Amino acid sequence: MLQTFLPLFLMTFGICLFIVLMQFLWRYIDDMVGKGLGIPVLAEMFMYAALFLVPMALPLAILLASLMTFGNLGERLELLAMKSAGVSLVHIMRPLIITISMISIGAFFFQNYAMPVVQVKLYTLLWSMRQKSPELDIPEGVFYSEITGFNVYVKHKDTETGLLRDMMIYDYSEGFNKVSVMVADSGRLKTSADKMFLVLSLFNGESFRSLDKQSSTTGAKSSVPYQRETFKSRDILIEFDANFSRTDESFMQNQFMGKNMHDLQIFIDSVSVRLDSIQNVNAKNVYETSYKKTLKKPQDIKQNNVKDKPNNDKSNTETTPEIQKTNKPVIVMNFDSLYQAENPGKKATILTRAKSSIENMKADYFFKAATIGDEAYRVRRHLTEWHKKFTLSFACMVFFFIGAPLGAIIRKGGLGMPVVISVILFIFYYIIDNIGFKMARDGVWEAWQGMWLSSAILAPLGIFLTYKAVNDSVILNADTYLNALKNLFGKRSGRKVEMKEVIMFNPDYGQIIPRLKQLVEESNAYLAAHKRWTNYFHFWKQGGRDHTAEQLAVKMDSIIEELSNSDQNLVLNKLMDYPVISGYNQINARINGKAGLVIGLFLPIGFPVYLLATYQRKLLRHDIKMVQKTSNELIDIIEKLPVSL
Repeated sequence: MLQTFLPLFLMTFGICLFIVLMQFLWRYIDDMVGKGLGIPVLAEMFMYAALFLVPMALPLAILLASLMTFGNLGERLELLAMKSAGVSLVHIMRPLIITISMISIGAFFFQNYAMPVVQVKLYTLLWSMRQKSPELDIPEGVFYSEITGFNVYVKHKDTETGLLRDMMIYDYSEGFNKVSVMVADSGRLKTSADKMFLVLSLFNGESFRSLDKQSSTTGAKSSVPYQRETFKSRDILIEFDANFSRTDESFMQNQFMGKNMHDLQIFIDSVSVRLDSIQNVNAKNVYETSYKKTLKKPQDIKQNNVKDKPNNDKSNTETTPEIQKTNKPVIVMNFDSLYQAENPGKKATILTRAKSSIENMKADYFFKAATIGDEAYRVRRHLTEWHKKFTLSFACMVFFFIGAPLGAIIRKGGLGMPVVISVILFIFYYIIDNIGFKMARDGVWEAWQGMWLSSAILAPLGIFLTYKAVNDSVILNADTYLNALKNLFGKRSGRKVEMKEVIMFNPDYGQIIPRLKQLVEESNAYLAAHKRWTNYFHFWKQGGRDHTAEQLAVKMDSIIEELSNSDQNLVLNKLMDYPVISGYNQINARINGKAGLVIGLFLPIGFPVYLLATYQRKLLRHDIKMVQKTSNELIDIIEKLPVSL
């Protein structure tokens, strides 16, 4: 099994990693193109990106490799041969289970120890690439503004000599009030040896520069003077750092992405304690500045302080009743009447002061809420990163227990059907995982709920597929579901009875005729006693079962089994008219009377199930009528057979 699985796993892992790496490249292509980055920098970036994308490619590779492995075994009938030899599917999967367990453990250590270093170096490198100045490539016919403080226009570029023809340069490096304009027939742009400056050489041109505005002593308006200069050649030195400088990694290391589980837990504990203390202080401040606190009477405050003290000596017990006796009745103040009693000027002053106080309080609360929100967001990001250390390992196990049983069930190998199924399942997993992550990040759900959402949804699927594969259940056969739908809507499949080539025992027609007549009588009795509609409470008290119909089906099947040994075509053809009786257990569940009554009375699913069972009861009555009619016709056929039979 390992010789079959490991090459496929390595192949699929390489393919999946390449695909997600290309997706990463398209996402950050704008930060790399036109920066003049060297091959070593790009190679380093791709190496860190490949390591960063391992958690995304690994579960998909395990799913695809396990599905292809067991699909190939099933397609070549090797899986069937092993099962025929008495080897169970779990025993066949045992070496791969051990291997995937080791891969999952390795994935955990990779996430905990290697991934923080990889993320710090990758994000630092990406930030440095974004900060790098672009490589100069001045286009033709448009103004180029990538040089800080300058706008450059080139009408035509000579590719052979490197000259720039018909140039116009706007220099606003000293501010827009001192803009200078230069026009030249030709020019050349190059970088200094240390790549810290640009050298712009202009030939045969003019420059125009505005000077400071001067006012006359008489106060009259004067025109703005400017300076005009003609030159044969001029060199302009422009600060332009074209080197690639790396950003310090210390900032990224202090973020959630650069910490292992131990560091994450320390941060979560410390910041959570600080956040709780800040919230308590804010809550106390809100209470202290509220009207409830300011309008509290002094005797009430004194009484509360006495009650809060420990009641150990007699003095406390004696002072409390005295304070309670000296309490005066509560005075209710009507603020509206007090406000209406003031003059208009006083009212305006009160409203202004109230509005100012409310605005100050609102601004203070907004500031405190923003501070707490930022801290809570940091805690949530650390919590999501903490849970992410485990979700990758668990996802590897879940995808194996989905892919291996599914491959054993569909029995299709290669890169056709397995790739389609794997991509669909992984897209579903990726969508659910992103939804859970965003819910946890934004504080809508708890961190563990959001980060484990995808695993909680896919784990039951893996258990179900493994159970079905171990029991050789057919769950992907379309005929199974079509027959179930046909049975639900009354289109039952007919019986197929063929003449046997070798008949060991001929049926005793003399004994079968009384059994057929008894079957007809019991069918008549059933139709008379069991109507289409039944009492709702009686239905649930019986658990949806119909024992009489079940007994009729057993007797009918025994008669058909015995008459199938007949050598008479008329008898065999008539046996195929018997229906396949089903529906005598309408809810397909073994529940007692009390549980049935609870379901029927308190659960909303009770009435729809009752209506469906009523429809199936109608189909069952139709089947019983067919049993009665076919039995009578079969009696006539048997009675007309030759006596020698």
